[in-house]
Amino acid sequence: MNRKEEFIETYKKYIQRDGSQEFLDYLCSAKSDFFTAPASTRFHGNYPGGLVDHSLHVFSCLKDYLSRNRVKDVYGMEYSDESIAIVSLLHDVCKINVYKESVRNKKVNGEWVQVPFYEFDDKMPYGHGEKSVYMITPFMK
Repeated sequence: MNRKEEFIETYKKYIQRDGSQEFLDYLCSAKSDFFTAPASTRFHGNYPGGLVDHSLHVFSCLKDYLSRNRVKDVYGMEYSDESIAIVSLLHDVCKINVYKESVRNKKVNGEWVQVPFYEFDDKMPYGHGEKSVYMITPFMK
């Protein structure tokens, strides 16, 4: 199973509220590069498909962390699987369609060569979390 299939399976298993299928349809559409976008320009997941990889990693880590007895008993943190999935799988949807592939010059062994990199070009520069919520709410509450 590839990462896109894994994301879709996880999403459908845990996220069931009204509008969730419509939002998934958007993520899978030509209007979204969610499954091919990087997660950043230079750091975690700065490769094609890095955004979906990062989202699945965050889901796994958050689900594991919140399952620990200490987290439940000492901190009182108990959330539904749906809330965990929404928060973790969708926390970076604000990064959809903002990374553009480009090239830059870099000196390698004394020679200038063109190397690929990602430019950040956000046409809707809301705050990181606010933008993700803004993008999700037309589909689901």
